[in-house]
Formats: sequence, structure tokens, C-alpha cells
Amino acid sequence: MFAQMMRPGLADCAPDGRMRLDAIARWCQDIAYADVADAMLADRAFWILRRTRIRVRRFPIINEPRLVQTFCSGVGKLVAERRTVIGPAEDPDRHDVDTVSLWVHLDPVSRRPSNVTVEELATYTTPASRQRRVSHRLRHRHPAPEACGHLFDWRFRRVDTDMADHVNNAAYWEPVEEELLGAAEFGGTGAADGLDAELEFRDGAQPGPVRYLGAGERLRMIVDPHDGLLATITLTRAGIGAPA
Repeated sequence: MFAQMMRPGLADCAPDGRMRLDAIARWCQDIAYADVADAMLADRAFWILRRTRIRVRRFPIINEPRLVQTFCSGVGKLVAERRTVIGPAEDPDRHDVDTVSLWVHLDPVSRRPSNVTVEELATYTTPASRQRRVSHRLRHRHPAPEACGHLFDWRFRRVDTDMADHVNNAAYWEPVEEELLGAAEFGGTGAADGLDAELEFRDGAQPGPVRYLGAGERLRMIVDPHDGLLATITLTRAGIGAPA
């Protein structure tokens, strides 16, 4: 377990002061890297994100001290699963935000998928997490982009790119927030405690125009100008519990 105290800042929050989903995703990746650096394993692998699920019982609000805790919750041959929870420092077992992310292990030089090393397994896993095998397979079923409704156009900017030379994973949540902030069912603020959202990364986006599509009430897609699928997102406000 690795933990840090954090506070949502001005750039993390929606107009009503609640923390946005893209900011939560950024916290999750930042504490993941802090954990790797703290273990002095940052040079052993290059990790890319395959899937993230965020379940919000209660959104953190601006300047509210939050305890962010992260740990390895499962492993596969080429992947590892990381769970990150956010809640009040005075009650570490209360998780207002519960996230699970699947990371693919890449060789730091070739950037090709490679086995999780013995050293990494020894550092991050427990007997329970070693026994819980996870798969790299994606699970969102989706129609072809041309069969979906066009919700709005979006544009990823050069400032959205990161050291992997593609759009950072947190930026994929920004069009999702754009929808929530404008949706009448969310009061025009997106302040929907009880939100359950999962994003699967299909391809690395580059700066430029994309389209945000909808398929029914729950499924969203981000596609490039040639209908290349970049990400799929599911949104629901169903029952809340620990992510599966």
C-alpha cells in the first residue's frame, strides 16, 4: 500500500466545486508513478493504461483533504491491476472514490509488451493479489461508429500529450465531463454522486479533431476522423460497490 494526502485544486474542479473525472484519473496516474518511484522501480518498465473504472459514491470537493491509497490488486503475465481509493484521512476504510486500472507492462527500451519481472512481483504483490489473475482482454461490446449517434466534436490539443508521445489517459475523460456538465439529468454540473464509469483505451490518440459518439444511454465512443476507435466508455448510476 502506498498513500498520499492530496487536495483538489482550482484546476481539478467543476463550477460547483466538485472534482472532475479527468482530475480523478490524473490523481490515479500520479500516485501510481509516485508508488513506482518510491519503490525505485521506475526504470524497470514503461506502463500503459488499458482500462480504468471509476466508481464515485461522493465526489471530493475543492480544497478537501483526501487520503489517496493505491496497491496492486491482481497480476497477469503481461499486465497488472492497480486499485486506487480516495476518502477521508480520519476514516481510511471509507472509500468515496474507488478505482481499478489495468496496466500493460512494456519493455522500457523497445516499448513492446514484456513479462512483469520477478522483482516487481516481489515488491508489489501479496499472496492474495498473486492468486488473482487478470486478463488484458477488453470487454466493452460496441457497434460500428457509423451506427452511433454523434453527440459533439472534440479536439485533443498538443498540451494533452505526455512522455509517451500520445494523448495522456486523463484527457480522454474530458469529453465525458463535457457531456456530464451539460446534461440536464446531472443538473448542468455533473455532480452525480453514485456515478460508475469505465473507459477502455483502444488506440493511442494524437492531437487533433475527434468525435464523441453515443450508443444508447450507457455507451460512449471516441473516434478519430477516419472512424478509428480510440476509446469506449460506459456510464451508469447503478448500485455502488467495489469495482469487479
